[in-house]
Amino acid sequence: MNAVKKLLRYLRGYRAVMLLSMLLAAGSVLLTLYVPIIFGDAIDLIIDRGNVDIKGVVSLLARAGIVAAAASLMQWLMNIINNRIAFETVRDLRDTAFKRISRLPLSFIDSHSHGDLVSRVIADVDQLSEGLLLGFTHFFTGIVTIAATLCFMLTISWPITIIAVVLTPLSLFVARFVSKSTYELFRGQSRIRGEQTSLIDEMIGSQKLVNAYNYTKKSHDRFSEINQRLTGISVKAIFLSSLVNPTARFVNAIVYAAVGLAGALCVIPNASGEALLTVGGLTCLLSYANQYTKPFNEISGVVTELQNAIACAERIFELIEAEPESSDEGLKRLEGVKGNVSLDSVSFSYSPERPLIEGLCLSAKPGQRIAIVGPTGCGKTTLINLLMRFYDVTGGAVRVEGNDIRELTRHSLREGYGMVLQETWLKSGTIAQNIRMGRQDATDDEIIAAAKAAHAHSFIKRLPNGYDTVIGEDGGSLSAGQKQLLCITRVMLKRPPMLILDEATSSIDTRTEIRVQRAFEKLMEGKTSFIVAHRLSTIMSADLILVMKDGHIIEQGTHDELLERKGFYSTLYNSQFAH
Repeated sequence: MNAVKKLLRYLRGYRAVMLLSMLLAAGSVLLTLYVPIIFGDAIDLIIDRGNVDIKGVVSLLARAGIVAAAASLMQWLMNIINNRIAFETVRDLRDTAFKRISRLPLSFIDSHSHGDLVSRVIADVDQLSEGLLLGFTHFFTGIVTIAATLCFMLTISWPITIIAVVLTPLSLFVARFVSKSTYELFRGQSRIRGEQTSLIDEMIGSQKLVNAYNYTKKSHDRFSEINQRLTGISVKAIFLSSLVNPTARFVNAIVYAAVGLAGALCVIPNASGEALLTVGGLTCLLSYANQYTKPFNEISGVVTELQNAIACAERIFELIEAEPESSDEGLKRLEGVKGNVSLDSVSFSYSPERPLIEGLCLSAKPGQRIAIVGPTGCGKTTLINLLMRFYDVTGGAVRVEGNDIRELTRHSLREGYGMVLQETWLKSGTIAQNIRMGRQDATDDEIIAAAKAAHAHSFIKRLPNGYDTVIGEDGGSLSAGQKQLLCITRVMLKRPPMLILDEATSSIDTRTEIRVQRAFEKLMEGKTSFIVAHRLSTIMSADLILVMKDGHIIEQGTHDELLERKGFYSTLYNSQFAH
């Protein structure tokens, strides 16, 4: 029930409109329940007299029409308010969840499938919205209807009212049993739906890879297995939850029959010719019996939906309450960056028992080009993550201009770097918008100049709308080389004092690579640059080459120095350039 308490905290800001909704619900219920009394009086006017009091009956019917119209108006207004509360609560939850995702450490994002996170923000919030709406619309209205109906029934016949009260709790016992049983099923349903969304996301994003490796059947089999599990758990949940409605209807029928039978006996005159109940009173009681039992049926169904909503709410709050990155509040801005970067006995591990980097030391001077090479898994990309503070070191310190980067705001630290990685970062929008991410206030002329410097201008001009061409998520139909050229253009526009290039030209053809390398030579002048590459031909001119293996720097020096030592670097070089 923690999820319920947390959800109620989100509803605190709507207390005034919730109170108005409750008042409208109460007013609508009371007016609706007043209508049977009017009809009962009208029936008595017809039966108790030899001739029908047309004027009286018409007056009562007109009054019933006005009361029913007022009740309907209140119901309409209540529905509008309830929808607004539900939709705005969902908006707030989605907004909070989205902001939290942007503040979560990469360790959290890396440990959860993207599809599952999307499912929590979209599908689970939608399920919660439906539960909230049903709760607001039926739950409170049902309780008010039950209470008010009992009061009206007591004024007509308290013995018959007692009969109704004794019989109705049977449906509540069934609802309570079902709610306990279905909660875990609905929670599992949400979890599996997250798996399904994740797989669909992977399939769409990697369709070419799936087709290239003939992985289609295995993907279909995997989806079918997840789909089968979702169907199985959904059927179990529905099987149990569907018991509520027929049980409630069965109990309602018994209550209605009991009230009708007892009422009919009361209408029969006794020995003195007096009846305990008029025909109009019996009509009222039967109408109230129906009104009284109906909410039990609705509330029983709402309870099941609320269990689903609460299960979804728990997954949403798990995301919202996930530990965010440490705050930048109170930290200082990095200013006057020249490019002095040092690593002082840096250690890092994703888990304590498996250290990835240990005792790494490095000192980079302004304008120096540091190349990092080594076999896959040696810690090259992890080192880049530590420099950008995507992850925090577990030992030692990374310093920029003598400042421990943990004492600097992330925003100011990352402003000092320009990055071009293997994985291109492109968003839905125009070519110009993607390039302008490098510097938001850049003019169109500056964007074109940066594109020319990165040798991207010629292919951009060939696109249907040039710089205004809209591309989809992750570059859409652009080639891998074109995507990377756009990312390079973005860095050209930003012109930061420090650069990180991770396999920056791995997806570009040889001719383009030569032109881009020349552009990078100009870009890197006077800037501290960290270059990660597997192709050693791209880093021969580096001022310092660090050779990493198993999280340690095992060799360092210039290209010529390392070749002369005939060590691990020499072996790597010869393996790539042996004829």
